[in-house]
Amino acid sequence: MKLLAQFLGASAVLLALSGTSHAQQARPVEIRLGMSTFMTGAASVLGAPAKAAADMWIEDFNAAGGIDGVKLKPTWIDEGQGADKFLSDYRRLAQEPGEKVMISAISSGYCNALAPVAEDLKVVNILWECSTEKVLEDRRYKYVFRTGPNGTMEMVAAVLQLLRTKPDFKTIAVVNQDYAWGRDSWEVFRNTLLALKPDVKIVAELFPKFGAPDFSTEVTRLQALRPDVVLSTAWGGDLDTFLRQASQRGLLKNSQFILPLADSSLERLGDAIPPGVIVGFVGDGYFADPEYANDPETRAFVQKFKQRTGAYPNFAVYHMIQALKATTGAYKHFLADNGGKWPSAEQLATTLRGSEYRGLSRPIRMREDGQALQGQLLGITRKDPSQAFPLVGQLTFYPADIVAAPVGQKSVEWVKSLKPDLVQNAQIKRVGN
Repeated sequence: MKLLAQFLGASAVLLALSGTSHAQQARPVEIRLGMSTFMTGAASVLGAPAKAAADMWIEDFNAAGGIDGVKLKPTWIDEGQGADKFLSDYRRLAQEPGEKVMISAISSGYCNALAPVAEDLKVVNILWECSTEKVLEDRRYKYVFRTGPNGTMEMVAAVLQLLRTKPDFKTIAVVNQDYAWGRDSWEVFRNTLLALKPDVKIVAELFPKFGAPDFSTEVTRLQALRPDVVLSTAWGGDLDTFLRQASQRGLLKNSQFILPLADSSLERLGDAIPPGVIVGFVGDGYFADPEYANDPETRAFVQKFKQRTGAYPNFAVYHMIQALKATTGAYKHFLADNGGKWPSAEQLATTLRGSEYRGLSRPIRMREDGQALQGQLLGITRKDPSQAFPLVGQLTFYPADIVAAPVGQKSVEWVKSLKPDLVQNAQIKRVGN
């Protein structure tokens, strides 16, 4: 009986050890990245460069050894194929066996739709581009993160830039795309502006459909109204089309235009954008930023990207690199802190929360609610003999701490509490000359 008891005791220990072994996350052969961007349609002018940047960065990262020998394997979903097909492909990739992280999406509408899916499937999802603040404010997620700024940071900084550039304007009109981002960004911008300059008059709120091929109706309306300021948070092909048509009819010379997402259009539009237009970078990534243009890593990336694609990186490129570096950095951080043990999806999510990382510009911090804090860079277009398109000068940096709604607060309400003295906040700084 004593021998039997010893045998059973030893068996129990072996069984416990066996259970522990199975519970420990096995090191994968590769990490599958389910990635999405617009590869077709008008929005592909923003999405395609981001894909090119990701492929280039992943190629170099894998060549350098990956994550402790584990390589990245991307699979792409085209956001241009429509919502139903996109979500079907997203769910299929997210449910495939093996180690995976989803890096999706550009579209704010898609981000609103996919976030609860990722949460239900317990797969880490990086919202790498979409800006709508509501996706992380309306629900708290465990597995969903945004590694770049949200629309609140972008719009509050844009209002501050406008008031510092043209403080005495009386009237403003908006031309935004009619979908989640266009509506949400205007709501935050409008509430911020009315808090900081309550005497302003909004003379037109125009929302052409997403992907509209013609803006003649909107341009004609603006010509008749002659507002002091015209705001558009449109992006990609929509913004290109609107600005070309507005430029042809002299609109950009009659009103102060403020274009928080126009960084991605400057190189394509060239002389269609005159000097004096306020432009944002949806963060602080700009190839001509005097503080980072000569940073060795940034300079090497910009040169290689320009050589491969024929164009300079736009804000979507910077956001994609931030997403990849935040994700791989979290893996490396966990491995270093846990003796080389591989993280589960839950452990990876925990490591991402509160992490600090750097893309190709200034350092970024991930908050406990899964929203990254990234400062905003804005400036004013100017001609430069070195380029066939406008560069952006008079650059101003707005730190995230003064333009982000606190954790747990709704942006549209928080911005109403802002005071006019924020315009001269001491943390706002000029960059370069």
